[in-house]
Amino acid sequence: MPSVAFYTLGCKVNFYDTEAIWQLFKNEGYEQVDFEQTADVYLINTCTVTNTGDKKSRQIIRRAVRRNPDAIIAVTGCYAQTSPAEIMDIPGVDLVIGTQDRDKILTYVNEIQKDRQPINAVRNIMKTREFEELDVPNFTGHTRAFLKIQEGCNNFCTFCIIPWSRGLSRSRDPKSVIAQARQLVASGYKEIVLTGIHTGGYGDDLDEYKLADLLWDLDKVEGLERIRISSIEASQIDDRVLEVLKNSSKMCRHFHIPLQAGNDEVLKRMRRKYTIAEFEEKIRKIRAFMPDVAITTDIIVGFPGETDEHYRDGFEAIKRIGFSELHVFPYSKRTGTPAARMEDQVDEEVKNARVHELIDLSEQMQLAYAEKFVGEVLDVIPERDEKGQYGPDRTMGMSDNYLQVVFDAHEDLTGRLCRVKITKAGVNECEGTLVRILDELPEAAGR
Repeated sequence: MPSVAFYTLGCKVNFYDTEAIWQLFKNEGYEQVDFEQTADVYLINTCTVTNTGDKKSRQIIRRAVRRNPDAIIAVTGCYAQTSPAEIMDIPGVDLVIGTQDRDKILTYVNEIQKDRQPINAVRNIMKTREFEELDVPNFTGHTRAFLKIQEGCNNFCTFCIIPWSRGLSRSRDPKSVIAQARQLVASGYKEIVLTGIHTGGYGDDLDEYKLADLLWDLDKVEGLERIRISSIEASQIDDRVLEVLKNSSKMCRHFHIPLQAGNDEVLKRMRRKYTIAEFEEKIRKIRAFMPDVAITTDIIVGFPGETDEHYRDGFEAIKRIGFSELHVFPYSKRTGTPAARMEDQVDEEVKNARVHELIDLSEQMQLAYAEKFVGEVLDVIPERDEKGQYGPDRTMGMSDNYLQVVFDAHEDLTGRLCRVKITKAGVNECEGTLVRILDELPEAAGR
């Protein structure tokens, strides 16, 4: 039986794509082995969001070549898309394929097995207008299923290389999304996380069908309990989406809405298309439609030209908005983006000090948000405790508003919908007690 090993760098979308590529190999009779073992094919799914992503990708590729010099080494993902020649130059690489045409991977692998000629299959992503259909019927070890509905981005923020590695925004056919959702529910999944490179841009390239329409159609899928959106821009939460939040019982009370900076001048330099006032107004609206919603965000610290005054201003805005968690990143130069060429790059030590200060703020916010729910009963879907880190008869699951809750469970409740009373709030996890189990035992959910 031929074997394949995978290594994925980067974001959730990459992990989704790797799972989808594994399905293709599985259907051809391959078995999957650990990346540290000897395999016939090594597939590295690369990331290029930072220069370090490129470097790490190259290290992993070389590691695979050393592990089995006779294996076929295939490289895909964002770094493969933007720098195929650089990767082809690494001795031992057989196939470079970017962020499209991945359904043809096995054809190329078979071709290489016959005549051992390296293939560069990367073509111009900017000309691609079709969504690449790659299904993932199940996610090993997860009780939440990811469903990719969109690819690419039209925003061209000045710090970001992604439009060049993923192409322009394109949406998956709604019929195909709904069919895939039904299949996931049939496999026992109760929660679906909608994901993409610019998820909220879903429908921008479709006639008369937008994200709100998709959410309503998913709302009608029987057996689906929860719909979560992995990330969405404030501007994309329009009045029609707000209506869904208000009227659908399946929408999770959690949104990840990237702010990136808390000051208008910095936002302008980033080419983000909103002001702080507009962002705050949108968050106020969301909270009016969905009280107690958890709102998490991304912040880039030390963007070129960010003065102490800009940073302080932003710090106050972040506090005022009151997120439930911040994902904080120090700005890092990405070769080939406008921001990398800007004057007044910020000193690394200044960046680090700001990062630490924002991480402290994030922890205070996480705790303050969690404390609101002590004594309340939340619906939790327990995850599988692979590493046994919660100890015997204890389990951990995610509430619809994104709190990690640990509680006593005297049987395996993985993937079941549980009512849990929150007894103690914490920064990263809360404690609770099981009130009752809401559903019958699912048929071998995701096992």
